Amino acid sequence: MTRVFLVDDHALVREGIRRILSDAEDITLVGEAATATEALERAGGLNVDVVVLDLSLPDRHGLEVLKDLRAAARTPSVLVLSMHAEHQYAVRAFKAGASGYLTKQAAPEELIDAIRTIASGRKYVTQAAAQRLAAAVAGDRHALPHQALSDREMEVMMMLVRGNGISDIAAQLQLSPKTITTHRARILSKMGMSNNADLVRYSLEHKLME
Repeated sequence: MTRVFLVDDHALVREGIRRILSDAEDITLVGEAATATEALERAGGLNVDVVVLDLSLPDRHGLEVLKDLRAAARTPSVLVLSMHAEHQYAVRAFKAGASGYLTKQAAPEELIDAIRTIASGRKYVTQAAAQRLAAAVAGDRHALPHQALSDREMEVMMMLVRGNGISDIAAQLQLSPKTITTHRARILSKMGMSNNADLVRYSLEHKLME
């Protein structure tokens, strides 16, 4: 029996996944969490085979939680199940230690298949994610500018393009406004852009905005 722990801040999403998993006789849901803090506290005390992890959590970014889970004494495999399209975060998730990446637009049977694949010790990689991983491993000379951003810089950039101000971002990420301002400056430098409007145009052009 594969023991699954679910991390998602939306109650309706958790309910939907709970119902999907209940149809699989070889999978059991042993716990749930709505925040990063809950996830790390609860999952550590359970015998868990696979963590199904959302990236958009209210208190910390899912990639940070992923890294912490992978650093635990008994390391569970992690399936990232995200609203973000694969071209936004799949490569970053695998680099951080994920065993699979699936979008929330996937069919229910894909979720079951991904969990079974990961539980067997293999990676679950869609064709789109595989192509991006191959390009990343090869050091693709045609990589897009945003792919050079750190995980935190990518997170800050997406908040900027959604119209969040420096103070709002600082409060959400529990960082100082000065730190966010520094991140913004580095983002603009790496992207070769001058202002937030340039970032918005770039994000729309490359379909980075969900």
